[in-house]
Amino acid sequence: MTKRGGIYIHVPFCQSRCVYCDFYSTTYGVEWKRSYLDALKREMQLRRGEIDTSRVPSLYIGGGTPSQLPAPMLQELFKALLDNFTLAPDAEVTIEANPDDVTPAWIEALGQTPVNRISMGVQTFSDALLRLLNRRHTSQQALEAVRLCREAGYTNISLDLIYGLPGQSLQDWMGDVRRILSLEVPHLSAYALSYEEGTVLDRMLQEGKVSEAPDELSWQMYEYLMDETAAAGMEHYEISNFARPGMYSKHNSSYWDGSPYLGLGPGAHSYDGGSVRRSNDTSLKDYVCSTADVPHQKEVLTPEEQYDELVMTRLRTASGLHLGLLTPEQKSYCMKMAEPHILRGDLLREGLVLRLSRKGIFISNSIISDLMR
Repeated sequence: MTKRGGIYIHVPFCQSRCVYCDFYSTTYGVEWKRSYLDALKREMQLRRGEIDTSRVPSLYIGGGTPSQLPAPMLQELFKALLDNFTLAPDAEVTIEANPDDVTPAWIEALGQTPVNRISMGVQTFSDALLRLLNRRHTSQQALEAVRLCREAGYTNISLDLIYGLPGQSLQDWMGDVRRILSLEVPHLSAYALSYEEGTVLDRMLQEGKVSEAPDELSWQMYEYLMDETAAAGMEHYEISNFARPGMYSKHNSSYWDGSPYLGLGPGAHSYDGGSVRRSNDTSLKDYVCSTADVPHQKEVLTPEEQYDELVMTRLRTASGLHLGLLTPEQKSYCMKMAEPHILRGDLLREGLVLRLSRKGIFISNSIISDLMR
């Protein structure tokens, strides 16, 4: 029996590459977009039986830069999707957009689709830092994009920020947080900059062109973010995510609560809600040339790996890890490893729930690693 789950569609096209990004993307031209869309339609038809197609609760179109798809292709994508799947009446339908792609014409075309949530990567309001990151937009374009979305009736808007940028001061960050909160959007994601192997940013670090932010500064930035979002009435529901009550991301929450999801497109990941994970290969050329199932890898998780994933995903959330989800042996092991962190106040035990304390959040990777098998 197929399970009810969300859908993720990966659109791998970018006009240019941000220096920090390690998601699969390409700068191939419009002719490749046509081939990609044809292949995406084939994959939809081939894999539609992997989830309950009658009531899809969430759809997330990410990338890459989905707003780089020409409007007719975006509308064609949705037509194909709705030919193969039925969205639930209250489905959350998100599209990622770059602020400089959000024009009146783009917004008008978007109105012909089921999209009801827009996620934009602002990253910072410093134009100098935006140039360093090789972002295409300016701070003013980000503000204008939010205005255009609201004028068109889109109220469910999510914005991204990055902290710990090279040369970014605490005062710079405080200004970014104040500016983004002044926009009163219902959802905010904020990530510490990471230097992923193989990215331009990592190469810049190795060459001494940039320096990592000190841990203490990153912690001060994160603490300020937690304080200011709380004061603004936002709930800190996952390590990197803040939302007004009732405005949590349905789709992203499904990743943390173990729900199944279907990933379509090159580089997209899928999960059956049990023990099987699938990842499509990160090759647009192989993707568009496939005539049967697209090239992919499958992984069947062992019970130990399933336990590790449960610890890793649940402890990231404010809801925490419910010990009732564990076998007696797993619970015994988990509590043995958790005890030192509980004594230090980094982990809190409230009945059958373990959750990170405020100070435990900053060392969450270390705590989660200790609890894993």
